[in-house]
Formats: sequence, C-alpha cells, structure tokens
Amino acid sequence: MSDVTAAVRRTAAPRWSLVSALVLCVVGLGISIYLAIEHATAGTSLACPATGRIDCVKVTTSSYSEIFGIPVAYLGVAYFVVATALAFLALSSTAGSLALARVVVAVAGILFVLYLVWAELFRIHAICLWCTGVHVVTFLVFAVTVLGEALRDPDAVD
Repeated sequence: MSDVTAAVRRTAAPRWSLVSALVLCVVGLGISIYLAIEHATAGTSLACPATGRIDCVKVTTSSYSEIFGIPVAYLGVAYFVVATALAFLALSSTAGSLALARVVVAVAGILFVLYLVWAELFRIHAICLWCTGVHVVTFLVFAVTVLGEALRDPDAVD
C-alpha cells in the first residue's frame, strides 16, 4: 500500500458510514419529494389513515407545515439535496475536508426533526407516517455521520 493510500484511509470516515449516509439521503430525498408533490398539488393521496392520532393530512396542512411561508416539505427536499451532495462528495473524495459540513448538516437536520416531532405531538396532536419516515431517516443519517466521524483516526489531519 502506498503512503498516499494509507494517508487517505486514515483521514476518511469508514466507508460503510459514507455509503450508508448516501443511501439514507437518497431514501430521505425520495420521501421528501413525495411530500413536496403532495403539498404542491394539495393532494390527499398520502396513503395514511386519518384515525385520530395518525393523520397525515392534518399534519401536512397544519399551520406547522410551513415556516416563514416555506412549506416544510420543500425544506426537507432542500435538506436532502444538500445532504446527498455532501455524502456523495465525501464518498468520492480522497480527503476528509467535508467532515465538518456533513456533521453540521446532520445536526441541523436532527434539531429540525425534534422541533417537528414536538409540533406533531404537542401542537397538532397527530402523527404523519410519511413525516415519521423522514424523521427516522434523518436520525439515521445523523447517527451514521456522527459515528463515522467518531471512528475517524484521531491522529489524522485533513
């Protein structure tokens, strides 16, 4: 193994974490695009029961479905576009220079998810299963990103 290859392996997050993050981001992007289309078309085909606590339409049409006039679904698409691009670049890059950006984006995502879950539970009093899918994916992106960076060689310099 050449010195350059050894240095790259020391500075990169584990490959499994980069691949996992990329796959999860693509899944999150897909769900977010679906939610954005539903929001834009005022669709009610969310395939989500409207049985009290589980009611996608109630959640996606509530006052909490927009922030400063921007639909949360669109923010989800934007988040996953950025996260997917960072994950792809980190996977195809030979340096760990994107580590901080990936962690910042993952932390921002999980903080926003916590706000949205709070809104669903305590303000809207309903849960959207599609939104929960996005929340779970965002949490998993956060987990694999932070764990991957924690497993990075502490002596390596970017």
